[in-house]
Amino acid sequence: LAIQGGGAEKDVIERIRTGEIAVDLYRPADLQLWWLASDLGRSLFQLIGRGVIPFVFGALFFPMALPTDVTSWAALFVALLLAMLVSFGIRYLAALSVFWLMDGMGVMQAVMITGVFCSGMVFPLNAFPGVLGDIVRALPWAAQLQMPADVLMGKTDPLGAYAFQATWAVALL
Repeated sequence: LAIQGGGAEKDVIERIRTGEIAVDLYRPADLQLWWLASDLGRSLFQLIGRGVIPFVFGALFFPMALPTDVTSWAALFVALLLAMLVSFGIRYLAALSVFWLMDGMGVMQAVMITGVFCSGMVFPLNAFPGVLGDIVRALPWAAQLQMPADVLMGKTDPLGAYAFQATWAVALL
């Protein structure tokens, strides 16, 4: 949930649409870093409020097969931070399309729907058959949810997952 929309992209879209982005571009701060810092704060807040708290509450009442070593949880934290960077990169680029389109609703809805299906949120990406599975696992959305889940469950090498996520973060940012 911390990696999905609802962050800076809505404000960026509105500021582009109204022309207020011109003021932002004159500020002595990097625009992308400004919005990234805002979005990371929102993501971490949502991770705690909408992720950790319900997870702990559920773990109290339902049995869960989770790793017991600290290194798996530390690896998950790094994977989640990289997932937040990738998520911001996707949404920020989509928001910037408003410079040409003048309306971001359609683009943001397409990004959200694609993210839901290609991140592993609906069902794991290894459930996609054949070549389609290879394609969705290579897309940046896989870095958002599937990679952190695989890292936590020990189904992938954390360093390989970090490399995949970092490559997409750099490419998108």
